Amino acid sequence: MKTLMNGVVDELEAVKAVYADLASRPIERNCKGVAQCCAFRANGRTPFLTKGEALVAAQAWRAAGRKEVVIPADGSCPFLGRNGRCQIYEGRPFGCRTHFCEAAGGPYARGEVRDLIQRLEAIDHRLGGSGGVNLPSAVANAMDELPAKGKRGR
Repeated sequence: MKTLMNGVVDELEAVKAVYADLASRPIERNCKGVAQCCAFRANGRTPFLTKGEALVAAQAWRAAGRKEVVIPADGSCPFLGRNGRCQIYEGRPFGCRTHFCEAAGGPYARGEVRDLIQRLEAIDHRLGGSGGVNLPSAVANAMDELPAKGKRGR
């Protein structure tokens, strides 16, 4: 398995480039901040993340001073703050960016983002991932792989 010193940093930058490419597309979606999509248990949908996405989210969570991923009792996203806002907004996964929430305009059509999904899958393969994993588990696993804050990978 690769460590952060062996090219993972480049792969995480590739994930962020996918996110930037998505943001540059003229697909009309507008998050209303109602957090419907973050209520995983209530809406019956949990995003699945590739390994690269999970590592980016884990980095953002770690940067927020967090050491573990705790699933709230209501089954909502572990990154949803008490204020109803995402605590890792800049590092949020692709599925959160493509808004399956009806208030935001509904889900993107797969054809609109297929190329980006394929890039994320290729990154996943290069990182030794095994395809999509549900958000809480994916990020918890990624937290275990990241070196502790202030420590470097081996």
